[in-house]
Amino acid sequence: MSRSDEELFALLRTAIDEIDPMPQGLVDRTIAAVAVADVSREYALLTLMENAHAAVRGDSDTTTLQFSDGAASIVLHISRTASGRRRVDGWVDADATELRLIQGEGPDERTWTAVPDEQGRCAFDEIPPGLSRALLVSTGAAKDLLTPQFEV
Repeated sequence: MSRSDEELFALLRTAIDEIDPMPQGLVDRTIAAVAVADVSREYALLTLMENAHAAVRGDSDTTTLQFSDGAASIVLHISRTASGRRRVDGWVDADATELRLIQGEGPDERTWTAVPDEQGRCAFDEIPPGLSRALLVSTGAAKDLLTPQFEV
């Protein structure tokens, strides 16, 4: 007796549905959980887009970006140094243990960490140019804020 792969997969799906059916509402709950997790990232992206014109069309060596998720905000002022690298001055308006600047992914990932002072100010010196993200690590039960990528 020979069966095609499609027939075999159909039999397997039927058997799995009978033995271990998917819980009612699992798909809807999963979609809602993913949507809630992405809300802060989407809001941060919208805030970035308001300043995109200045970053793309400006002839200055400085850029100011603002990210927010509604509970915390990060303002980054990026300027070119004499060495061709970048200085990133940051301000945060939430209780945070640290602000991380991240470039790359996986084994090539590089991270710089700064601790905001009492006024929420911190700085990163001599950062190489490139795509970066910022991660505000919040204290207590507050949610961390990870920005979308931006050019340093």
